[in-house]
Amino acid sequence: MDLRRFIRDVPDFPKKGVVFKDITPLLQDKEALRYALDHLAAHFKGKGITKVIGIESRGYIFAPAIAVSLGAGFVPVRKPGKLPWKTAAEEYSLEYGTDRLEIHVDALAAGEKVLVVDDLLATGGTAAAACRLAERLKGDVVGAGFLVELTFLEGRSRLPNLDVVSLIQF
Repeated sequence: MDLRRFIRDVPDFPKKGVVFKDITPLLQDKEALRYALDHLAAHFKGKGITKVIGIESRGYIFAPAIAVSLGAGFVPVRKPGKLPWKTAAEEYSLEYGTDRLEIHVDALAAGEKVLVVDDLLATGGTAAAACRLAERLKGDVVGAGFLVELTFLEGRSRLPNLDVVSLIQF
């Protein structure tokens, strides 16, 4: 299935000069959504994944379904102040400034095999920060899965030694 046809370009969003890749047409199509979820999960079947990290906010759309398909648990990684329990935090660089992600300190047991999932891989900063959080909790990050990858931003290079898969490349 050609999933690219379900991705809508939105010029000048969220700011002038940016072309936003809108995934909502794919989410609204039951066959495209199932295809995407099935193919992301299939790539990681048999790899012993025990936890799937979903990065706020659109990673939450894909990660729980992939976790269920893999027989794994789901772990939310969120923006600061959104998780109700004790957290570990990781700061990362953005184009202009920094941001931070948090995870519950008891979200992973030592040695758990972790898959990081988000909707889009751009510069790789957010995914790399999520990986560092998992590693700080002694998780073994084995892969990262994305619906869309903006290859010209070379985000994959910030995820060395990982099995990285994306279903759509621009």
